[in-house]
Amino acid sequence: MEKVAIFVDVQNIYYTTRQAFHRQFNYREFWSQVTKNRELVVAFAYAIEPSDAKQKGFQQILKDIGFDVKLKPYIQRKDGSAKGDWDVGITLDLLEWADRVDTVVLASGDGDFDLALQRVHSNFGVQTEVYGVRPLTAGSLIRAAQAFHEIKGPLLLS
Repeated sequence: MEKVAIFVDVQNIYYTTRQAFHRQFNYREFWSQVTKNRELVVAFAYAIEPSDAKQKGFQQILKDIGFDVKLKPYIQRKDGSAKGDWDVGITLDLLEWADRVDTVVLASGDGDFDLALQRVHSNFGVQTEVYGVRPLTAGSLIRAAQAFHEIKGPLLLS
């Protein structure tokens, strides 16, 4: 059976589905699609530490589905800008788990991951799949993956 690892850039998926569709991503349907006829090795959802009960509840839903939720603090800088991205952490985990699976699935539209997917494929022979909102997913990321799955239809909550 094909072994799969899942990596979800929660902030990116939240903002792209909201911007494009004014709807939320259907994590249960995503899980069902990605794990069908596959052996799940690991599933990470990368998020920001919750600041309210609603975010805590959402992260509990992710855990209940089966995700290992990794949290990072949201940093507000003195100049008013903010930071809370997981790019380096996701990249390190992609590389760490690549030799244990046949396929990695990345849910994100962030083009910063294109080189990581290329490296995972070329160095480990791992197939790579990306789930993203097409108009908000970097072309370089789509090209770096062996398969691109557009977020639409059942992957969106009503």
